[in-house]
Amino acid sequence: MKRILDFVFATVLLLALLPLLLTVAVLQLCFMGRPVFFRQARAGLDEKPFELIKFRSMQPGGFADADRLTKWGSFLRSTSLDELPELWNVLRGEMSLVGPRPLPVHYLPRYSPEQGKRHTVRPGITGWAQVNGRNALTWEAQFEADLWYVRNHSLKLDLKILLLTVIRVIQREGICEEGSATRSEFMGSAPKNEPTLSSKSTSDVPNPK
Repeated sequence: MKRILDFVFATVLLLALLPLLLTVAVLQLCFMGRPVFFRQARAGLDEKPFELIKFRSMQPGGFADADRLTKWGSFLRSTSLDELPELWNVLRGEMSLVGPRPLPVHYLPRYSPEQGKRHTVRPGITGWAQVNGRNALTWEAQFEADLWYVRNHSLKLDLKILLLTVIRVIQREGICEEGSATRSEFMGSAPKNEPTLSSKSTSDVPNPK
């Protein structure tokens, strides 16, 4: 049922947002040039790799993210417009509208066995971690939120997350990690005494701040 709904909603959204997608693509060419899209191998359902596609927000090169991120790119990221092409990944069955965010394939060996369970469901454009802190979360807190979703996902919860996503996009919160232009790379599990999502929240909606 979820896959059917994903396909239907992704199709409707792609058609409805086509003028916006074309406009962003043209502006992308004007402000940043080619390539318009950013493509990267990400780990999907059952750790199967797929090519994620989104609007490019940084200039290529080996410089720090803060140096590569343009003003136009910052706008795309803050409004989440850069994520819209991922609807194509949803249409192809590689992603869902809601689920744990897909992360680079080279992160796979760095997960603990428990963290690896985030790949037992399709990754999503948005998810429980995204509406409860997004990139402002520590990696440990994000994975805990992902696992909470894996254990509790339902149609009702997905609808709640989609509604909260609209609110969070309007609020433009959690766009980047504190002290970083984007987010630091995940290098492996943090020490067990690091504060986690559950240790900071007592309600049904985690509040990691």
